[in-house]
Amino acid sequence: MTIFSEIYGVYYRIASRAMSRESLSDGDVYELIRELGFRDSALFLPRKLLPQKDSTDWGLLRRNADGSLSRITENAPPAVLTLLQKRWLKAKLSDARFRLFVDDETLDRLENRLADIKPMYRPEHFRYFDRFTDGDNYADPVYRANFRVVLEAIKACELLKISYVSGHGERVCFTCLPMRLEYSEKNDKLRLFNRKYRNGRLLNGSVINLGRITGIVRTGCFFTDSADAAGKKRGTVTVYVAPERNAVERFLMEFASYEKRVERDLVSGGCTAVLHYDKPDETELLIRLLSFGAAVEILKPEGFRAQAAERVAAQAKLTRGEI
Repeated sequence: MTIFSEIYGVYYRIASRAMSRESLSDGDVYELIRELGFRDSALFLPRKLLPQKDSTDWGLLRRNADGSLSRITENAPPAVLTLLQKRWLKAKLSDARFRLFVDDETLDRLENRLADIKPMYRPEHFRYFDRFTDGDNYADPVYRANFRVVLEAIKACELLKISYVSGHGERVCFTCLPMRLEYSEKNDKLRLFNRKYRNGRLLNGSVINLGRITGIVRTGCFFTDSADAAGKKRGTVTVYVAPERNAVERFLMEFASYEKRVERDLVSGGCTAVLHYDKPDETELLIRLLSFGAAVEILKPEGFRAQAAERVAAQAKLTRGEI
């Protein structure tokens, strides 16, 4: 009998996690399903994992005399990579951004283990027609070191002393609390959202490009309360996506990283989406929406819709040679 439709799918991971424990309770099984499963998984998955009197379960766990559960196998399920997973991992090794998160020793080990594996794709297979060409140098050792210091400081809520070169070529030094790192696909750059610290107080938030940082000093001063939401200005925009030319699928893929709510219109085949975004990214979001042309209509807010109309009108004048 086929239990799982694909190796290491959601249900496979839940079952594997349960069988990795020497002992667990019914509550532990429900917690795993709630943590790793889909919203409706709790409706049927517990009956498949927990032993049933009519033997309709998957037979992966057994009930002990004390009421606890244990796996039926002697050892926990091994972690086995499929060829597809190996090919994907080999492809990721060629992405310079991947190297920000692992050290050179780990990279060498992975490259040796995957030496005979053909990558799923190569960087040269992609052509980005809507991306700036002056992206960050992710392979630069200084850049990688700065990234890791900033990432550790964000997790620990630690103040940093940062030196960087502004867009006007000025050298600036300040103390700040790093809030979060964000990747701009349009600019191919990492940006650091932070709050400057002066005279014992946190000031308003600011944003700097990580590639402009020339030096970082850890202060050893920590904040006990996470300030992740402080100083963050958010906005929403509502759009309608028409079904022409697979626009809905392309839209959902383009904005996969955005927090959103999507409602599909079963009659027209299109969808209405509410996107949540950070205010500093408003211009970039507007440009990405306009790249869909007539397939996307901005419904509200009125201010955002007016900005789109102004850009379209200016582009029309430029096309007609009036500018």
